[in-house]
Amino acid sequence: MSSRYASNPRPPRGPHEEKLADPTAYNLGGDSRYTDPRERRLNAQANYGDGHLLRMPFMTQVAENLWHGGVEAGLVLPEFVQYKLSIYRAEEYELTHELVESRTVTMFDSLEQEMDEIPALAAWVNERRALGPVFVHCQAGLNWSSLVVAAALIAAGEVATEQEAIDLIRAKRDAACLCNPRFEAWVRDEAVAAVAAVAAYSAAGSSMPVE
Repeated sequence: MSSRYASNPRPPRGPHEEKLADPTAYNLGGDSRYTDPRERRLNAQANYGDGHLLRMPFMTQVAENLWHGGVEAGLVLPEFVQYKLSIYRAEEYELTHELVESRTVTMFDSLEQEMDEIPALAAWVNERRALGPVFVHCQAGLNWSSLVVAAALIAAGEVATEQEAIDLIRAKRDAACLCNPRFEAWVRDEAVAAVAAVAAYSAAGSSMPVE
């Protein structure tokens, strides 16, 4: 089902093409009896750190109008969600309602992944959640979605420090969030510059880069 406004169309592909192309993909192991992402839980291990066990729901709320998490086949997007940012193309939520807007970008949970798009992604999130509930998801809801959410929280002034953003996300979702050391370091060391970039994107009315 398409969004109400023009979004980025997916090119035709084989059923497993993109999942196989992602070297950082998880086997999340959720219980398929649950279709609500707030009820289905991951059953996996984190790719980084000490192999932390992942048992959190696929979708958790972090702040007002801001939800983040992961995706797995068979999950149905809750009807209250109006805006969706996906950072993982290989799997999609089933829709039973029409979104106001949705966006998709492709990034990997890698130590080499560039962060250039984060300011614009965070700006998009903050602009939309002023209008209604936003869901930001990657595959597992650990690193990419946490990174964008952290930048959005800092830009919106909802946390006082970079560490407070990290702590809030880990408290609301899971201690393994931002376990990719490059991602955590980006929040700690580059978030101030990212906030300035977010403000610049918003002031200029720039649109989020999409593929």
